[in-house]
Amino acid sequence: MIEHWNRILAWLAEHAPATRAVLRPRYDALPDLRVPIDLQLWWSVYGGTEEGLYAEILPPFYTPLDADRAFVLRDTHTSKRADASEAGSPTAGFHPEWLPIAFDGTGDVLAVDLRPGVLRGCVVEWDQERNEMVKPEWTSLVEMFDQVATALETRSAVGHCFPEVNTAGELGWRTS
Repeated sequence: MIEHWNRILAWLAEHAPATRAVLRPRYDALPDLRVPIDLQLWWSVYGGTEEGLYAEILPPFYTPLDADRAFVLRDTHTSKRADASEAGSPTAGFHPEWLPIAFDGTGDVLAVDLRPGVLRGCVVEWDQERNEMVKPEWTSLVEMFDQVATALETRSAVGHCFPEVNTAGELGWRTS
């Protein structure tokens, strides 16, 4: 997990320094969280961005959240009661067992699905406008960070997105 995050940070430092500059390490102790170990590990070293700044590291245009902002965002988005659905299954409304890990500034989020089932811990994309999640984007945080790191290092696609760095040194993702 941390290995892939560090690959992303190293690539950003060399190729997209403006994006890397807005990412903060975590300086304080991580609160006692009941989240998967991979998420605990990532949040133990990642402290988010300054308020109002974006770092679109995750395709197609998501800025990773720190632990504190993730729980606040979950509380503001939750729009349905817990149900018996399994992790990764499609749903309307923002499920209370999703924990946001990234935002796009318009209301959409990437979230870790903490519902029970084989896909517990998968990463889903919730579309605020359509108020739905159709399918998991990645089976785990490890898979997501590995695919993003590999796409950056090889300048290849993640799904339908290709990494691009503008003249200001900011990473973005071009969609095909």
